[in-house]
Amino acid sequence: MTTDTHNPTTRTQPAEIKHSGRKHGPGFYVAWAVFILILLVTVFPFYWMLRTSFTSNGALFAEPGALWPSEPTLDGYRRVFGLTTPEESIAQGGAGASINFWLYLRNSFIVAFFVTIGQVLFSAMAAYAFSRLTWRRRNLVFTIFLSALMVPGIFTAIPNFVLIKDLGLLNTFPGLILPTFFMTPFAIFFLRQFFLGIPKEIDEAALIDGAGPFRVFFRVIVPMSSAPLTTLAVLTFITSWNEYFWPLLVGQADDVRVLTVALGIFRSQTPQGSPDWSALMAATLVAALPIMVLFGVLGKRIVNSIGFTGIK
Repeated sequence: MTTDTHNPTTRTQPAEIKHSGRKHGPGFYVAWAVFILILLVTVFPFYWMLRTSFTSNGALFAEPGALWPSEPTLDGYRRVFGLTTPEESIAQGGAGASINFWLYLRNSFIVAFFVTIGQVLFSAMAAYAFSRLTWRRRNLVFTIFLSALMVPGIFTAIPNFVLIKDLGLLNTFPGLILPTFFMTPFAIFFLRQFFLGIPKEIDEAALIDGAGPFRVFFRVIVPMSSAPLTTLAVLTFITSWNEYFWPLLVGQADDVRVLTVALGIFRSQTPQGSPDWSALMAATLVAALPIMVLFGVLGKRIVNSIGFTGIK
């Protein structure tokens, strides 16, 4: 009789695996160096704007290349928000001119808000018609409409200006809003690509239950498209917020002047021979903060939605 000397409770220990550190080639470090360089080039203008806003005008001319303000001050922000008298502004090296910052900020928000609401709504309805409804020459009409992407915006500025003038809408909010209120080719193309990816069986099921096209759109398609609609809303808001040329043509009156135009006028006021760079950079930074915060919060969602829509 043979005796099994093998102990069933004894388990063979696995051989110890040694992980050697992975060595990266030169391309890895070159790629990181290029990435860091691009990042610095991108971020540096924002840092320089921040540095200039905290520097007095006298220090700017004394040390124009300094990377850090020698004596940080909030005088530029005080002049922007109207917390100084003209005499104090001139003494601080400012232009002595006032800028109704909160009024212009309100005007920019009104224009950007209504342009965003109108463009998202009507572009979504047009994209729904081009992607979900069946009608003759649909693709041909869409191709012709999409060809408008090749027309530079400057070509339509004069006809739009003449139309707004003939309607008596110069220096009014409707005159600022209407040319971009309804839809744009890019917005329709962007949403159409997403709508095409929604199974048509969902529409058919809703139609069998007695829903009409408008009910299918508002009760089915829109809730399923919250991500691209949010992305389009953010992109439209940013574009409208940064618009300069059209508000400059139509909105010259002070009560409808937007912030971008007001900053351009503020820069041109140089009674002391040079612009009030400190206050100008302070105003520009405050004007950019809402967009930076908005994109910082929703930036990842925007990029993902654009990438997802592009592969449809």
